[in-house]
Amino acid sequence: MRTEAPRSSSPLEYTRSGEPSTGPRVTTVGVVSDTHLPRFGTALPRALEEGLRTAGVTRIVHGGDHVDGLAVEALERIAPVDAVAGNNDGPELVRRFGRSKILTIEGVRIGLVHGDLGAGASTPERARRSFAPGTVDIVCFGHSHQPLVASYDGILLVNPGSPTDKRRESRYSYALLRLGDGPPRAEIVRYDDRRPGPTARRVTSHSRDAS
Repeated sequence: MRTEAPRSSSPLEYTRSGEPSTGPRVTTVGVVSDTHLPRFGTALPRALEEGLRTAGVTRIVHGGDHVDGLAVEALERIAPVDAVAGNNDGPELVRRFGRSKILTIEGVRIGLVHGDLGAGASTPERARRSFAPGTVDIVCFGHSHQPLVASYDGILLVNPGSPTDKRRESRYSYALLRLGDGPPRAEIVRYDDRRPGPTARRVTSHSRDAS
């Protein structure tokens, strides 16, 4: 399995043992979307789970299209999860997560939305327009399964792609946000093997997935 290992853009971070290194605090947030379980298995890919742990994430955000609660259950074993629902998520998940929200982490305002609703000719445009001007610093979204890190009018746009359904992309992916010690930074982490990690369990629920 060939995986692009998460790279630290700053040495001033918490060590893997949990002890703080010297210097300003940097918080690493995992960004995941469009997991579509159980259509693509009963657990998240091992490359995703191990990558998030190796990066030392202390928060995870999910941009929707869970389809079932399996993905959030697995991610919560790694770090606390904030999420929104997507167009493939049923009423229960919509009630649980909502369709959009704004989080504040390390003083950075993060808009979280799936990206399928609203005005705009593209997913990034719809996601950006989901939040009023001046209300967010970063917009994390999904829907297109196309990884993206871009800046628009001072707003950092982050689409992690999909860790299970790459569609026309060459590889599966997720993203890492690094907050603190300067402007927010994001990177896409790609991998080739979506075989599941150790959190697999038998599926007993019935979920829809229009994909």
